[in-house]
Amino acid sequence: MIEIRNIQKAFDGKPVLKGISGVFEEGKTNMIIGASGTGKSVLLKCIVGLVKPDQGEVLFHGRDFQKGDKDVRRAIRREIGMLFQGGALFDSKTVAENVRFPLDMLTTMTKAEKEARVLFCLERVGLSRAYKQMPSEISGGMKKRVGIARAIVMSPKYLFVDEPNSGLDPLTAIKIDNLIQEITHENNITTVIVSHDMNSVMEIGQYIMFLYEGHKLWEGSNQEIARTDVDELNAFVFSNKLLRDLRTHL
Repeated sequence: MIEIRNIQKAFDGKPVLKGISGVFEEGKTNMIIGASGTGKSVLLKCIVGLVKPDQGEVLFHGRDFQKGDKDVRRAIRREIGMLFQGGALFDSKTVAENVRFPLDMLTTMTKAEKEARVLFCLERVGLSRAYKQMPSEISGGMKKRVGIARAIVMSPKYLFVDEPNSGLDPLTAIKIDNLIQEITHENNITTVIVSHDMNSVMEIGQYIMFLYEGHKLWEGSNQEIARTDVDELNAFVFSNKLLRDLRTHL
């Protein structure tokens, strides 16, 4: 579980996050949604420690990431997996080498142990046959799956995902969503996903935090999001005519 309390952040005197609080539960696909410029990515960076909040607390199972000592911060970092928006694979490394990279950097595992773990993770995302391929030889959806394999190779307690479906066709995006949710449930991971993709929100959004102009305006599940009285949220959810027409039949 991750709890955030009164997170505030400003850049050059301009407030971006204005007192955000919430709880992201383990074993659930938690989502942060909102239009561009609402603070989604800044909040994610504050949670993972890439940006320091001006005020507020980030607690990983009660441990304060910002105020904890060096050993606490190091322990939390080792428990974090990250799937970046563009995949962020090393072009000069094979698929297997990309997945093995965190193990090489952060563990004292033997070569055989690393190979076994890499193969397990690639099999889990359906890419064992791509073991020796280069990133340039695989599709965009496969690159996302390699990114997921690398994100889980250290058996993380916390998984952070930034726009997982960016650049993917709808069918591949659904497969990536389902894979992330399956892995979350199987391993009881606290997964936090930043997205503006309403298909993802409706498919796997077990807990959803909606940001608007730096404020948290709403929180709930994908079962509740279509029936709110928050005008700003409705404008975001039903932003196209097809969805607006569908809403009339709900």
